[in-house]
Amino acid sequence: MFTDSFGRICSLGVGINYGQIANNLPTPSHVAYLLRSLNISRVKLYDADPNVLTAFANSDVEFVIGLGNEYLEKMTDPVNAQTWIQQHVQPYISQTKITCITVGNEVLTGNDVRLMSFLFPAMQTVYEALSNLGLSKVVYVTTAHSTGILGNSFPPSAGTFRPDLAEYIQRIVNFHSQTNSPFLINAYPFFAYKDNPGQVPLEYVLFQPNPGTLDPITNLKYDNMLYAQIDAVYYAIKAMGHTDVQVQISETGWPSKGDPNEVGATPQNAKLYNSNLLSRLQQNERTPAKPSVPVDIYVFALFNENLKPGPASERNYGLYYPDGTPVYNIGLQGFLPRMDYSASWKNALSSFVPFISLASLICAL
Repeated sequence: MFTDSFGRICSLGVGINYGQIANNLPTPSHVAYLLRSLNISRVKLYDADPNVLTAFANSDVEFVIGLGNEYLEKMTDPVNAQTWIQQHVQPYISQTKITCITVGNEVLTGNDVRLMSFLFPAMQTVYEALSNLGLSKVVYVTTAHSTGILGNSFPPSAGTFRPDLAEYIQRIVNFHSQTNSPFLINAYPFFAYKDNPGQVPLEYVLFQPNPGTLDPITNLKYDNMLYAQIDAVYYAIKAMGHTDVQVQISETGWPSKGDPNEVGATPQNAKLYNSNLLSRLQQNERTPAKPSVPVDIYVFALFNENLKPGPASERNYGLYYPDGTPVYNIGLQGFLPRMDYSASWKNALSSFVPFISLASLICAL
């Protein structure tokens, strides 16, 4: 156990994804109080919800906001891009720290070729609109990819992007190099284990003691899958001619529940994944191929989201239930306002219940 662990971890580049595909979540004001109590200073949204941005005014929380895939075509028009920024960024940025806009999510691994063709032009147009408004040095532009963009991921030093996506990714990587913005990857070792539990050791994906694997080209040893995935992306970017682009994990996590065929989706495994990952980051670990570059991660996710489509696991990645209680309990007590929707905000603030802090929840062993 260690004290004020999450405060130190946040300074090493850990944030939280705050998704809202649910009809039972606490109000943004409650969430702002929750995150202040837990000393979380980096939050990633999937939209630019004005209620959230207003609730976090005058806080130290840095926000990544998102333009959904449905906006990509519109954002290729400079007028639309500038109008969107004037409506969704400028009114809030003086009081709420908006540091990044993600343009689309996992576009290149979808099946909409037309959408793929809009991705880079939309990123470029949003960046130019920020520049015109004097914000491009404050707010960076990027997009999030799934690991499905990799054509080869093992050994990591042989990492390459899919040939059919190379024309799209090359322009995006060049853009990141020119604008000094990170390349975002959503990485889930859970999927690799779920799809092949007989071949993928559970200890390897949960950061538990295991023999690891050796990259025969570099002779570097990997004792967990996430670090191998990160380095594979670095090598794939290098194969496109760049060593100056940082890789950021925009999502990673583990579900606490799943359908019967979703092997490994348990509270025990979710607790192990998140606590072991963040404990390693607290120790300032780096990936084998990038020993001088901090690992930059946003954990998925703050809450379980009951309206997310797909298998049961999709609705069970949260560290917290919507009522503010932790999904998995490791026994250390903290204090936060009761998430009581029948009471007024004033009553909620004056009525405290003990429950586990995020720091202890995901960092203690």
